[in-house]
Amino acid sequence: MSFINPKTALLFVLVTICLDSIGIGIIIPSFPTLIAETANVSLKESSQYFGWVMGAYAFMQFVFAPLIGNLSDRFGRRPVLLISVLGMGLDYLVMYFAPDLFWLVVGRAISGIFGASFTSAAAYIADISTPETTAKNFGMIGAAFGIGFVIGPAIGGLLTDFGPRAPFMAAAVFSLTNFIFGLIVLKESLPSNDRRVFDLKRANPFGAFRQMARFKKMKYLFVVTFMVLLTNFALHNTWNYFTMEKFGWTEKQVGYSLAVVGVCFGIVQGGLSGVLVERLGEKGAATLGLVIVSLTMLGISMIPYGWMLYVIILPYSFSGIVDPAIRTIVSSGTPSNEQGELQGVFTSIMSLAEIIAPPVYMWFYYSARNLAPNAWWSFGVPYFIATIIGVGALILLRWALKGYKDDPKDEFAPIE
Repeated sequence: MSFINPKTALLFVLVTICLDSIGIGIIIPSFPTLIAETANVSLKESSQYFGWVMGAYAFMQFVFAPLIGNLSDRFGRRPVLLISVLGMGLDYLVMYFAPDLFWLVVGRAISGIFGASFTSAAAYIADISTPETTAKNFGMIGAAFGIGFVIGPAIGGLLTDFGPRAPFMAAAVFSLTNFIFGLIVLKESLPSNDRRVFDLKRANPFGAFRQMARFKKMKYLFVVTFMVLLTNFALHNTWNYFTMEKFGWTEKQVGYSLAVVGVCFGIVQGGLSGVLVERLGEKGAATLGLVIVSLTMLGISMIPYGWMLYVIILPYSFSGIVDPAIRTIVSSGTPSNEQGELQGVFTSIMSLAEIIAPPVYMWFYYSARNLAPNAWWSFGVPYFIATIIGVGALILLRWALKGYKDDPKDEFAPIE
C-alpha cells in the first residue's frame, strides 16, 4: 500500500474504534439512573427496560453492518468511515437533547447505524496488514476497544456530577474531532481496481449470513464467535446492576471498575495478543482464551465480596485473545475485495449477540432476584449461564479446528 502511510491510517482507524467504544462505555455508569428517571421507576425496576434500550443499538447495527461493509467494498473504506464518524458525533448531540425515553431509544437506534463503522474499520485494517502483522493488528482492534472502555466509563463516572446527559456531549466532541482528523490524514486503502460491484442481495444480514455457506468448516468459527460474544456480554450487560445491588457500588465505582477492565484488555490485546497467537498458534490461543473466560465467569457468579472482582479482572482480560485468533484464520482465506463483507458478517454476529444478550441476561437477573431476593446466588445467575455458553464454545472450537494445522487452506478457504 504505497499510496498510504500504514501507521497514520492505522492510528486513525484505531482512534475511530476507540471512540465507538467510548460512546458505548461513557453512558454505562449513568444509563440505569437515566432510564429509571425517564421511565419514572426505581433503579431495580429499570432493569426491565435496560436490555431493550441497549438492544435498539444492536438491532440497527445488525441490520446495517453488512450494508456498510459492502458499500466499503464498492466505494472504498475512506468515505464510509468518515460518514459514519460524522453521523455518530451528530447523533450524540441528539441524545444529549433527548426530552424523554422514547427519544433516547431513537438516538440509540441511530447510533447503531453509524456504529457499524466497526465493519469498514476492520476491513481497512485487513487491507493494510501483511500476513505477519494480521493477528497483531486485529489484536489492536481489541486494544482500542479496551482503551475506549477505560476512557468511556471513567469519563462517564466523573461526569455524573454534571447530570446523566453530560457524557453524551463529551462523546459528541470526541467523535466530531476525530472526523476532522480523518479528513486530514486518512487515505484510501482499497484501490479502485480491487473493488467489486455492489450487490443488494449480499448487503443485508441474511444475505451476509448466506455467504458463510461458501466456506467449509470455517462457518463453525462464526458460531464460536457468536457464543464467545454471548459469554462476554453477560458482564457488559449486568455489571452495573450486579455491582450496585450486590456490593452497593456507586456510579463512579462502576465507572472506575470498567476502566480497570479496559486497561487490562488494552494491555493484553494491544501488547500480548499478537505474541500469544504467534507462540501458541491461532488454535492454541483461542482455546486458552475460552478456558479463561469460562472459568472467570464461573468465578464472578460466586464471589461474595466486591474487591474480588478486581482479582478476577486480570485473568479475564486474557479472554480477549480469542477474537484476533479467529479473525486471523478467517481473514487469511478471504480476498481483499471481500474483506468489507467478511467484517460485516463479524459485525452482524456481534450485533446479533448484542440484540439477544441484554434482554435475556437481564431477564435471568431480574427473575432470579425476584425469586430469591435474599439468596447470594441470585445475583450471579447470568454469569453461570455465560459459563455454560463458554464451555459449549470451547467444545465447538476444538471440533471445528481439528486438523487445522495439517492443511488449513483445504479446510478453511472459501469455495470459489
